[in-house]
Amino acid sequence: MTRPFAPGHRIPTDLLLKAYASGVFPMAETADDPDVFWVRPESRGIIPLDTFHVPKSLRKTIRQGRFEMRIDTSFAGVIDACAEEREDRRTTWINGPIREAYIELNRIGHAHCVEAWRQERLVGGLYGVTLGRAFFGESMFSRETDASKVCLVYLVERLRARNFVLLDTQFTTEHLKRFGAIDVPRRQYEMLLAEALESNAKFYP
Repeated sequence: MTRPFAPGHRIPTDLLLKAYASGVFPMAETADDPDVFWVRPESRGIIPLDTFHVPKSLRKTIRQGRFEMRIDTSFAGVIDACAEEREDRRTTWINGPIREAYIELNRIGHAHCVEAWRQERLVGGLYGVTLGRAFFGESMFSRETDASKVCLVYLVERLRARNFVLLDTQFTTEHLKRFGAIDVPRRQYEMLLAEALESNAKFYP
């Protein structure tokens, strides 16, 4: 079930992009909290693109072609699905101002989503922000087994093909560690970020 998004203070897109460029990102306490706070972790999660690992069982799923993969056809649908209540998560950090800001970033070409569809139903996805040669992953969801994992593989393939150099996951989880996610100290992350912002990559060719 999707929680209602409470109205709140608008987050200007230029402020949001400046925050990402300095290693900061926004979160909310809950979906119905109108305020946001800014996060700069001491330890940052990343997935090194050159050592990305695809588990053997997932390779089989991909070969089966179970899902139809799409890009940016339902950005609002993906962000809303990421904010849905789940058994293991009764609340979300995505509130109204965050939702609106990222939808606007998508409109101006700085946020994108990867979608997994099955029988014309959105069953998995992820979204994030692009800046320079960095992709800042925000959230993912899955309504069918492996749907979000296939989206992650599809994302990494695209980032490699488009000359991106940094995939930021903000934090690491056991789920992401299976794909090669690691934690790096803030100082090291800021060096990687600075390098990624020296030039631009295009998510679209």
